[in-house]
Order: sequence, then structure tokens, then C-alpha cells
Amino acid sequence: MNTAGATALVTGANRGLGRHLAAELLARGAKVYAAARRPESIDLPGVEPVALDITDPAAVAAAADLARDVDLLVNNAGISTGAPLLGDLDGLRADMDVNFWGTLSMVRAFAPVLAANGGGAVVNVSSALSWFAFPGAGGYAVSKAANWNMSNALRLELAGQGTLVTSVHLGLADTDMAAGVDGPKTDPATVAKTVLDGVEAGDLEVLVDDWSRMVKASLAQEPRAFYAQFLGA
Repeated sequence: MNTAGATALVTGANRGLGRHLAAELLARGAKVYAAARRPESIDLPGVEPVALDITDPAAVAAAADLARDVDLLVNNAGISTGAPLLGDLDGLRADMDVNFWGTLSMVRAFAPVLAANGGGAVVNVSSALSWFAFPGAGGYAVSKAANWNMSNALRLELAGQGTLVTSVHLGLADTDMAAGVDGPKTDPATVAKTVLDGVEAGDLEVLVDDWSRMVKASLAQEPRAFYAQFLGA
């Protein structure tokens, strides 16, 4: 996938990582549809703003109808309500509605568009929390685990039309979503470059930082040692 000359749609492009992904795509020579619930909040020169709530099927269908030239779909929009699994069901449902169902809705709507334009690529921005749970982030972790394995399944289902599906995983980026979380944070501009370099290389997964690489490697081990840090053992 060559991002120079590509036509991309980026969800959640009004701020944070989405804005940096849109900016990096522009810098690489792509045409960019920048989608957000409030398109008036998009302040990046050179993009085409699109009104889009990915949990609204009518809005998703309208976006796919508008952006018929897209060959790179970047599913960046996501939320973290902080809901634990034994807590607020509304928060849990919101995490799943955006991070899983909304993202899947976008792929379902744009798969025929990508096929018509030669296959292209889908990028699903997931998390290192796809592979572990953290106190206070149960709903988010479960939704991102679903997002990750959704990418695996979609990769198989879209292979016949030549569509690359890339899943992106990282710890903390220096964005509004992580503003209240302590720990080392990656510059979102660096994340955007790393993600798009991975897409251009045809990578199936992009592990942005050491934390995400460590977490994934830990899956091959008995989980007691990893979870001792959270359980106080």
C-alpha cells in the first residue's frame, strides 16, 4: 500500500491520534477525508471534513456513499468510559458500540468501496489492552480485545479482494484520552508515522512501542507473573 496518491478516510480526525494520522497522510501526498461527529471541530487545512458518528448506521452509509474513491480506511475513532465489567452496563455498551460494533460497521460499509478501488487497506487502531486487563479499564480492554480479533477475522474475509487489514497496538500516546494516566507516553506524531510506515510495508500488525511488544510476548507465558503487578502478589 503506497500512501502517496492514496485516498484515505480517517475517523476521529478532529483531535489526538486521528488528527496526526490525517496530517501525516496529507504530508505523504494522500487525499484525506477527515471524519468526526462534529466536523466543524476539524481544523486541519487540506482535508475534506465529513460528519460521521460510527455508531449511527445511516451516517456510516452516507459516508461510504460520499467517499467512493477511498482505498485506505483508518478506523481510529474510539472511546474509553472507564467502566468495569461488574459496574455500569451503559458504559460497557458504549465501549463495545464504538470500539467494536462501530468499527465493524465502517468496514462492512467500506469493503465494497475498497474492492472497487483495487483492494486497498483497512487500519484498525487498537491497543496494548487488546492483550491484557487493567484495573478500571475492563470494558475498554474487552472491547479492544474484540477489535483485535475482529481484525484477524476481517483479514481472512477480505483477502479475496486484496485488502490489507492492519491492527495497531500501543500503550500510551500523549493525547487527551491518556491525559489523566501516569506513565511514559509516545508522541502521537511518532505513532502516526510508525503506523503508516507499517501499512506501506504491508504489516499485519503494528506494535508501536516497547510496552505493546512486551505485553504481546507475555501471552506465551503463564499469566501469574504478569498479573502479579496488579494483584499485589
